[in-house]
Amino acid sequence: MSQPRTVAVVVGSLRKDSVNRKVAKALAALTPGLTFDFIEIGDLPHYDEDVEAAGAPEAWTRFRKEIAARDAVLFVTPEYNRSVPGVLKNAIDVGSRPYGSSVWNGKPGAVISVSPGAIGGFGANHHLRQSLVFLNVPLLSQEAYIGAAFTLFGENGELVNESTAEFLKGFGQNFAAWIERILAEPAGKAAA
Repeated sequence: MSQPRTVAVVVGSLRKDSVNRKVAKALAALTPGLTFDFIEIGDLPHYDEDVEAAGAPEAWTRFRKEIAARDAVLFVTPEYNRSVPGVLKNAIDVGSRPYGSSVWNGKPGAVISVSPGAIGGFGANHHLRQSLVFLNVPLLSQEAYIGAAFTLFGENGELVNESTAEFLKGFGQNFAAWIERILAEPAGKAAA
């Protein structure tokens, strides 16, 4: 039996009781066959090319190694001012440098945006996709906007909304199939 594919989970919210992290954990629980590893981004110093030239901080090196060691990446983000939080954009920048050594290049990915609002972080989802396309992250085309997020979880943090659970289960299955499809392609072939 082959080892399950590993997915780096990058959550754009640092809040202790983050609904984004809860959604990511719910997806992980509903997706057998994939191993989800949460990669922390709160300790990453702001990207600065001068700092890189003087020697990358340990947090940058750790982050790059953790992303590079996984088969795929899942981004789960809130929406701040119709875009992604600065901490998430910084993590993307840290992973894309130094030039020519991006840990994102060719890694299958997916995006989920989570919001207490009705449109589920639509702006953040699309801004994030724009950056990831530039970085050659073949993205699952299925879009995932999860709104009314504060109503989806019980007192103990468990997902209690059945339709969201069904959606996440299907999303996880599609993401697993996407990962296999991309990783099966010959190197250098563009993802469709």
